[in-house]
Amino acid sequence: MKKVLIMEDEENIRSFVVINLRRAGYEVLEAATGMQALERIQQHPDVGVAILDIMLPDMDGFEVCRRIRANNKQMGIIMLTARTQEMDKVTGLMTGADDYVTKPFSPAELTARIDALFRRLGGENGATSELLSQGPFIMNTRNHTLEKDGNRIRLTQVEYSIMKVFMQNPGRALSREDILSAVWGRDFEGDLKIVDVNIRRLRIKIEDDATSPTYINTVWGFGYKWGN
Repeated sequence: MKKVLIMEDEENIRSFVVINLRRAGYEVLEAATGMQALERIQQHPDVGVAILDIMLPDMDGFEVCRRIRANNKQMGIIMLTARTQEMDKVTGLMTGADDYVTKPFSPAELTARIDALFRRLGGENGATSELLSQGPFIMNTRNHTLEKDGNRIRLTQVEYSIMKVFMQNPGRALSREDILSAVWGRDFEGDLKIVDVNIRRLRIKIEDDATSPTYINTVWGFGYKWGN
């Protein structure tokens, strides 16, 4: 059974999420504080997706996200944000989150986001090995790995998925909507900002100079293009 961690200090919200995720077939672990969440993940390294609230009594969700990402690039992470706190969404994505859900949210919306992350985590298991090569980059789509000049680049699942879209479409201008649909799915209801923030994060990891990108180029007023 797939494991999900919910970190939320408000017991009513946490219980509501737990009940609905269990109904959807997930095994759910609970945490009311950041330290509890980190302990649960250490005890259960097979947690596939963590749902992190931002406001907590001991440490905020951003710090928990950073600590998870320091040791685990594969786990899916969803941040719970307030609808009016736009910067929380950007900060969460920049610290390593894959997605965000704004409060109040419906059980169906949260479950759909979790389902999408699990599909991304295991969607290509068992597929034949395929290597994509572009310039100094080699991507192994079976192992979900990326190397630049022979050195492994550690990517989150969302970053990997974006990189794969680019490497499969060299020289093609992709709109933000194209990237959003390919990576997050056609039913994703979030805004396009999630694409820009993840592109910014990806550039930091793969470009020689993220402020003057060579590989992921901006097509002003439209989207992005891989290469010239």
